[in-house]
Amino acid sequence: MGDTVVTILAIILAAVLMFIFPLMSVADRSDDVSQLSVQNSTTTFVDNIRSTGRITLADYSKFAQEINATGNTYDIEIEVKVLDENPGKKTAQTTYEKIGENVYYTEYTTQIMEDLNDASNNNTKYLKEGDIVSVSVKNTNTTISQLLRNFFYRVTGNDSATIGASNGGIVTVNGRN
Repeated sequence: MGDTVVTILAIILAAVLMFIFPLMSVADRSDDVSQLSVQNSTTTFVDNIRSTGRITLADYSKFAQEINATGNTYDIEIEVKVLDENPGKKTAQTTYEKIGENVYYTEYTTQIMEDLNDASNNNTKYLKEGDIVSVSVKNTNTTISQLLRNFFYRVTGNDSATIGASNGGIVTVNGRN
């Protein structure tokens, strides 16, 4: 009777070692590939915004399609800090290029999406030189890797994102040229 229990435990341990851990390794590599793809797409999207001075609905849709091609769903957050051309200083030598006198106001994803969905603006959000744009992406679904880790290790919680990317920078040209 004792040999039967040991044999069953050995079979279960062998099954775990032969199937579960390689499956976890493949799932982790899949998340790594998705992470790299999302980071590259985010960098390309932000660099395009910085070099053209505009965010278009077509570019945003292409970006969303590229990252969703990984098989995951993502939350995309865009933040634009718009350089205020009239900071309201009452001095004779105030220019927006001077350090310490720049005033920014922030527009977030919902405000930017309203501009992108506005046909009267050619579905474009125009930026100017000196504006700061940042894009943050994180997955909203639970990947196979997360499920396996939650089951075996109890490491991650339900709200943690394993795939994410962010990038930002200063716009270098005026979008309305």
